Amino acid sequence: MADYEDRYWTSSDGLRLHFRYYDSDSAKDSAKAHHRPPVICLPGLTRNARDFEDLAAALAGEWRVLCPEMRGRGDSDYAKDPMTYTPLQYLQDVQALLAQEGIDRFISIGTSLGGLLTMLLAATNPQSIVAAVLNDIGPEVSAAGLERIRGYVGQGRNFETWMHAARALQESSGDVYPDWDIAQWLRYAKRIMVLGSGGRIAFDYDMKIAEPFEAPAGATPQVDMWPMFDALATRPLLVLRGETSDILSAETAANMASRPGVELVTLPRIGHAPTLDEPESVAAIRRLLARV
Repeated sequence: MADYEDRYWTSSDGLRLHFRYYDSDSAKDSAKAHHRPPVICLPGLTRNARDFEDLAAALAGEWRVLCPEMRGRGDSDYAKDPMTYTPLQYLQDVQALLAQEGIDRFISIGTSLGGLLTMLLAATNPQSIVAAVLNDIGPEVSAAGLERIRGYVGQGRNFETWMHAARALQESSGDVYPDWDIAQWLRYAKRIMVLGSGGRIAFDYDMKIAEPFEAPAGATPQVDMWPMFDALATRPLLVLRGETSDILSAETAANMASRPGVELVTLPRIGHAPTLDEPESVAAIRRLLARV
């Protein structure tokens, strides 16, 4: 893993929110990297900065990388009002981070919810995003996938050991990553779970994020997302899709890829969502960055 700093910013309603900051290892590379727009990695609904640790390590040195954790996830404060766990609030939180760090141009890598936020950021300030990766998400979200997510988000299971946690994830999500061995499931568990104060291993997010998500408006913004996507597609854009994804359909992905300058990469035998550790994903992201 590359070295990083734990940094924080403050939301408009006073929450202390956390992000990992990866910089260059050498002064020479750092000077070069600081002339480039930073890479900002936006995680999925129940996820945190650890999702991007391998990708950030691969890019650090050439690029500054910021991995924010949304309110209620990881080391960010939990919201006092659970009804603020909505995409438009997350958008405001990310905008506050950009303002604090003085970032006016950046490359966005968004997984699932993070991809929706990328499109919202493009809609509010199209000039700010110079390139983007949408990981298994698009302007249309499959209803079946949303129902599956509603079925598990906010279910506060906990486990006695990391092996118990890994086995439970393998049982519940084995169809998403059918080729993983137990070592990969253990690593996955340590990305999305945390050892709690009571000695039990639990998911690393506030279970109350499910409350607004139970309403349709809490799942995806209730607007036509295609104009937002088309604004984004005027920039270098990579769309990653898991071959068996139930969130981004093959039809929607093909429609997205029909725009000029959009590269679509489909990851075989993977569901929702690619981890961005796959060699194909890393290579595709490097191709995108070479276009910036």
